Amino acid sequence: MAPHAASPARPARISVRVNGRLHEAEVEPRTLLSDFLRHELGLTGTKVGCEHGACGACTVQLDGEPVRACLTFAIQVDQAHITTIEGLEATELKLAFHQHHALQCGFCTAGFLLTLDAYLAEHPEPTEDELKVALAGNLCRCTGYAPIIQAVLNR
Repeated sequence: MAPHAASPARPARISVRVNGRLHEAEVEPRTLLSDFLRHELGLTGTKVGCEHGACGACTVQLDGEPVRACLTFAIQVDQAHITTIEGLEATELKLAFHQHHALQCGFCTAGFLLTLDAYLAEHPEPTEDELKVALAGNLCRCTGYAPIIQAVLNR
């Protein structure tokens, strides 16, 4: 008996609230959240760096928790709340990043801000060492991290 050919996966219908706005869409099961946000919703602030979850550039908040959009399938966020850099409110953290020159090229900035926003919600007065641990999953090739740490500590 001949083996059956694999049947193609069918698109799935999702309903997700992104930056407070409800979106309903049909997505292929293999569609990454980063691709959905960038290509379907036009939210290009979510950057795709390594596509392995190591750099943190694609970090978004899923129900308030930072996640890697390049490792998350769009179908996994059905009925969830997503916050991208476009939806992150103007905060003292954003201002501090500007004042302390905590960004240069800006590619990694969204991931840092969304990671820190979630972390600071639970740890409002972190030490320098705690911040280093919290940011261990975010890579920056421009700043050397010192201005990022100073921005958070002096916000």
